[in-house]
Amino acid sequence: MPRSPSSPAFWRSPLRGPWFTSVLGVVLLVGITVLFVTGLLSYAAYNPDLSPVNDQTPDKGLLGFYLFAWPTDPSWLYRLTQGTHVTLGIALIPVLLAKLWSVVPKLFALPPARSLAHALERLSLLLLVGGGLFEFTTGVLNVQLDYVFPGSFYPLHFYGAWVFFAAFLAHAVLKTPAALRNLRHLRHEPPYEEGELVSPNPAEPTVSRRGALGVVGGGSLLLFGTTVGRGFDGPLRETALLVPHGGPEPGSGPGAFQINKTAAAVGIDARETSEDAWRLVVEGNGRTVRLGRAALLQLPLHNAALPIACVEGWSTSDQWWRGVRLRDLAALVGYETDTAPDVLVESLQRHGAFRRSALRDNQVRDPRSLLALFVNGADLTPDHGYPARVIVPAAPGVLNTKWVARMTFGDL
Repeated sequence: MPRSPSSPAFWRSPLRGPWFTSVLGVVLLVGITVLFVTGLLSYAAYNPDLSPVNDQTPDKGLLGFYLFAWPTDPSWLYRLTQGTHVTLGIALIPVLLAKLWSVVPKLFALPPARSLAHALERLSLLLLVGGGLFEFTTGVLNVQLDYVFPGSFYPLHFYGAWVFFAAFLAHAVLKTPAALRNLRHLRHEPPYEEGELVSPNPAEPTVSRRGALGVVGGGSLLLFGTTVGRGFDGPLRETALLVPHGGPEPGSGPGAFQINKTAAAVGIDARETSEDAWRLVVEGNGRTVRLGRAALLQLPLHNAALPIACVEGWSTSDQWWRGVRLRDLAALVGYETDTAPDVLVESLQRHGAFRRSALRDNQVRDPRSLLALFVNGADLTPDHGYPARVIVPAAPGVLNTKWVARMTFGDL
């Protein structure tokens, strides 16, 4: 038996072949395209053009050509797009690994390049495999709140996605016609195939190719079933066994819905959020207004039923929020409610990302965008941002800043 991986006879699995690889390739063609689109939408939702506050990917240049003002309708938009992105990404892991396994002999083939065209194909394959493993690995680590990256997750994942998808697109253009021909001509699993992926000396099969696809599909369904519940409340949420937010909701009562970071984790001191100590500073138009919680309660209060959805893919159902409209706070420093501008929001938190965040003018003007003081009929809990937090329809969770200390209105 050949000992070198560069020899075709080294790889003896009878499962490898054009039909098996083509089936996996078509699934990934659809799935990865959806992942890429929903990932770009997630980036747009962070309002990266509100520089330098929200923009953590400098020098994106042409890669930001598609950016647009993220809408506030429907209020569950980010919950849907990011939930799809994360859940589908996790469910596709078995398919990706099976696809890489099915073509691994190509990575060891010699000579490395038989021609310029072959060299370019090998290079695209290297970028495809490396980019795919990088994107899926960093995505899973982010979902698990394991921030072990050598830098911020956002630029790494953003730039990595463009490199990976460019290689993926080039590979798809080259290989999709052949894959579709394989599926069309080989409608039933062939007993024998020819091609560079087929071993010249195959081992005795222990499972059919359809059986192997069933194992891969079963693995994807298992991951889907133990992940998708993170986007729902009630008993279904407890089925999300593989994610940090799949267990029981924190505590009980009006504040018993998911959080990412507690007040203690970000350095909030209860003394600075007391009614005597805390003041909200509102600035804009050269004016400054300072309001305690009691003064805020004297302003017109409004209700909004809105979810919270985070980049890790988890979300809550609608919670009932009550507070002061952001556009009414802008009016305190001289802006008309229908011309309220962007706002920079600063938090009391001392640790972690997004201690400052910015919202676009369309988000500020939406009547459901609130500086919330209550949730579900009770005061905010410390972990949900007491004494005041921002809540905006369809915005990523990190833009719904907690423990708000200062709001500066004006074009950013």
